[in-house]
Amino acid sequence: MITILFCSSPILYLHKLNSILMDHFDIVRTLKYLPGIILGLTVHEYSHALVAKLCGDNTSHDQGRVTLNPLKHIDPLGFFLLLVAGFGWAKPVQFNEQNLRNPKTDVLRIAVAGPLSNAVLAMVLSVILVITASLPSGELIVRYGLTWEIIMYAISINWALFIFNLIPLPPLDGSHLLFHPFRKYPELYNWLFRYGSLALFGLLIFGMVSGRNILPIGPAINFLFRGFLGILGYNF
Repeated sequence: MITILFCSSPILYLHKLNSILMDHFDIVRTLKYLPGIILGLTVHEYSHALVAKLCGDNTSHDQGRVTLNPLKHIDPLGFFLLLVAGFGWAKPVQFNEQNLRNPKTDVLRIAVAGPLSNAVLAMVLSVILVITASLPSGELIVRYGLTWEIIMYAISINWALFIFNLIPLPPLDGSHLLFHPFRKYPELYNWLFRYGSLALFGLLIFGMVSGRNILPIGPAINFLFRGFLGILGYNF
């Protein structure tokens, strides 16, 4: 019997974006967020699919997911909810565990590939920002121009994808790391994922309704965001 596993799609929860959209829908500011959101979700899912292929399974490749085309990865409902509710998701990447060369470790490699790709992307964007700022008149252009805002949002969003998706609650990628030892007990494993997913969405909905950031990832995002730029010598 062939079992098709679903690698969790990246779920992105932006408390600040949610507040902006709920308090007063600012189409201009929303458009500034979009490049970072689309880029982050696309790279995340592409990385899941690519690593699955490199580990021996062609399921995602045959489905056209080993691509940087956003249309192959964006889930319409998840993307819509992201804009109107502040949290959303992309299409999950499918892979066949039986095709993997070393299933015990390859499953973990596929799971962490997404979040790690967002961390790398955030670092690359940070380097681009610093290099641009070091050019003649670059500081003025970057700091006060539209480019500065879009890149800053994109960096923050990708750090958010990195941190949030490592939370060990299903269907986030971090849950595969925490619950991996329970895979030998299918009933328990399925139970953990079923009720863990309900717990996660319950927390998100409660945070959205109450206006409280229940999952305290904001400080971690700010630490990585400012910390890495500081290491590169860029302070603001």
